[in-house]
Amino acid sequence: MFRRTFWFTAGAAAGVWATTKVNRKIKQLTPESLAAQAADKAVEAGHRLKEFALDVKAGMAQRETELGEALGLEARNDPQAVEYRRVAALDHTKHSYNRNEDH
Repeated sequence: MFRRTFWFTAGAAAGVWATTKVNRKIKQLTPESLAAQAADKAVEAGHRLKEFALDVKAGMAQRETELGEALGLEARNDPQAVEYRRVAALDHTKHSYNRNEDH
């Protein structure tokens, strides 16, 4: 009699456990749950991408500082010097490398 009670209890417990597992899996596979999971993954990916972009930006600024120091560009933060370099870099009248212009 004790054996039957033991096995009956063990079977009932296994049945409850399996039913609980199946119900959880079914709830995870509903369209609403899948959409929520996808949205969470997209937000997480967006945060990772933002952190990556900030790391790249910080690395670029650090490398620009290192290069400026190595090249002796001390007037880096001077607004007039920055504007002069910007105008000089955009000035295409001195040298034209357009292959399509008539010679």
